[in-house]
Amino acid sequence: SAVLSGVKDIRDAVARAEAVLQQSGRRTILFVDEVHRFNKSQQDAFLPFVEQGLITFIGATTENPSFEVNSALLSRAAVYVLQPLTDAELAGLVARAINKSLFLFNLSAAARDSLVAYADGDARRLLNLVDQVATAATQSGQTEIDEAFVQQTLTQSLRRFDKGGDAYYDQISALHKSVRGSAPDAALYWLVRMLDGGTDPLYLGRRLIRMAVEDIGLADARALRMALDACETYERLGSPEGELALAEAALYLAVAPKSNAAYVAYNRARELVRNDKSRPVPEHLRNAPTKLMKALGYGSEYRYAHDEPEGYAAGENYFPDGLPPSSLYEPTARGLEGRIRERLEALRELDRQAVKPARDDRGQ
Repeated sequence: SAVLSGVKDIRDAVARAEAVLQQSGRRTILFVDEVHRFNKSQQDAFLPFVEQGLITFIGATTENPSFEVNSALLSRAAVYVLQPLTDAELAGLVARAINKSLFLFNLSAAARDSLVAYADGDARRLLNLVDQVATAATQSGQTEIDEAFVQQTLTQSLRRFDKGGDAYYDQISALHKSVRGSAPDAALYWLVRMLDGGTDPLYLGRRLIRMAVEDIGLADARALRMALDACETYERLGSPEGELALAEAALYLAVAPKSNAAYVAYNRARELVRNDKSRPVPEHLRNAPTKLMKALGYGSEYRYAHDEPEGYAAGENYFPDGLPPSSLYEPTARGLEGRIRERLEALRELDRQAVKPARDDRGQ
């Protein structure tokens, strides 16, 4: 087990494998449970012996191996995904467990189905649940177990929820996609699923903030404030009252008009800056706090927008010299962005109508 072992244990196992190979010619199968608990150096310790063929390495993990297992080790292995057991398979496991147990009781079909639902595809959890119910039945002298008895015994739903594992990120993804897809009921369902599973409510609040800026943006500028206020409300009230604020924010984000125009514009700007050379600020846009800078032309011919008609310096260029103006932000017609779009179209029309004053050879 990687939980209890270290590099020394790995070396000892390899030494035993070498001894077995020399004595009997047989190769060793080395099974490591919870392999993700080994750090990079510990996982690297297996590599030479796997490459030599000294050991057949088998690692088991509840995490995504793409993230938790070294790429070098992963490239030398085949990955098999174990899926949750089906309800029919779990029901058969219940029957076998009861038949082989020392407990004497009858389990109704509804009670069996309830146990299967609680197990949520996990055989180990199912057997633990059966043991809990059987122990409770023995202690109370119960011989007939119905659904009500199971529900009473298992007072807390044990949903499959592994913080940091695939199920965790799958549910985060489901919440985000439900909000993006304008599905308030589904968004609320996934939010409550995660709260019920033990997710930090403030983490969910931060995810809601991300949804507000990525998927709603300026289509509804109130969405970001709503998400921020929900986090602050939770910090003040705590659970469970503060969770209602998160629920309200999730619902608001889900029904708000959607736009990723700001998100797309930001990424376009990043790509433009990354691929372009470092250009100086045009002299008419530079700060000129000293006489020398003013003498050099810094800030000259700058057009103060508030003194211009419509409060807009039509035809002015704010990009560096030699870099054609780029249309990075293209607002949608949804929500507030519809009005922003109309405003930008009006300003661009003023640009087209403007006669740009000529500057001298220095760009002034």
